[in-house]
Amino acid sequence: MAGTHVGSMEQNSQTPLLEKSPQPYIEETEMSEFGSKSLVGKIAYIPKLLWVFTESNFDTFVIPNTAFGVLGAFAASVLVEGFQQTPTALEILWRFPLVLAFNWYSVFIFDLANQRSPESIQEDLINKPWRPIPTGKVTATEARRVLLVAIPLVLLFNYLLGVWRQGLFILILTWMYNDIRGGDEVVRDLIISVAYGMFNSASLEIAVGGGEYTDIGISRGGLIWTTMISAVILTTMQVQDLKDQAGDRTRGRQTIALWIGDRFSRISIAFFVCFWSAACLFFWDLRPYGYIVPATTGAVTAYRVLSKKTPKDDATTWRWWCLWTITLYLLPIISLI
Repeated sequence: MAGTHVGSMEQNSQTPLLEKSPQPYIEETEMSEFGSKSLVGKIAYIPKLLWVFTESNFDTFVIPNTAFGVLGAFAASVLVEGFQQTPTALEILWRFPLVLAFNWYSVFIFDLANQRSPESIQEDLINKPWRPIPTGKVTATEARRVLLVAIPLVLLFNYLLGVWRQGLFILILTWMYNDIRGGDEVVRDLIISVAYGMFNSASLEIAVGGGEYTDIGISRGGLIWTTMISAVILTTMQVQDLKDQAGDRTRGRQTIALWIGDRFSRISIAFFVCFWSAACLFFWDLRPYGYIVPATTGAVTAYRVLSKKTPKDDATTWRWWCLWTITLYLLPIISLI
């Protein structure tokens, strides 16, 4: 009876708020792949659980955010202040696993919160049917219980790494995006862009050995650069929504692509990719050879978004966009050459 009551309350708490609600929630299976295991088996399953929830976001969120911190650390002299001696390449590479871990477990929390709601499950049946809940690897209830354990651990890890302020903001933004449905509103990209600022600044501080317990912090130039990248995210991040329009329309999500139309969304993305490519190159005052890589990846991204319009093409363009942002993260290093 108690289990039935909890399951009922959980489903009721996830009642859709939009007038155009999706199809009824799928009933959870009695036993998932994760739930069928013993306690030891569940503990051993955790690495797989981490991967199956974050797989689709690993190369598009975890890697770029990690790259911002690690690559920025190699340009610490222009992005960071408070050093007695700038970090060596060996010290930066030694901290690389910590930067990767921070981004990975933070995205894991976001994905657990994002994929467990009835609306997300219905959407994933259309857009991403291979995800763990639609395939029965994990149930929504089990995902909620994992969150109850994972969030306190993440708070502890962020405190030990000296980035608890950014980590706390990331959790708040995760709650805003998922639990109060900010991800279904036009402010969706604004929430994501602010979150990127938190991820990127924390990644940079971890990579250089800075944070709350040291005198090492991001310089004025580093703050301006981090803010510029957040502006890049705000104005071009909608490229990720192009491939998911069918599921977003079913859910009633107000993405830019659905709000202003596919054509104008694509024109907007292409314009801002070109604009920010030029603005970032101007900001770092590079020599001509420094223009080649970011200008090339930006041009390919802009071309694809205007000419390649199938969901499969849009998924590839999304990855080109991620590559373009990483080339922007290289600019501080190139400016020192």
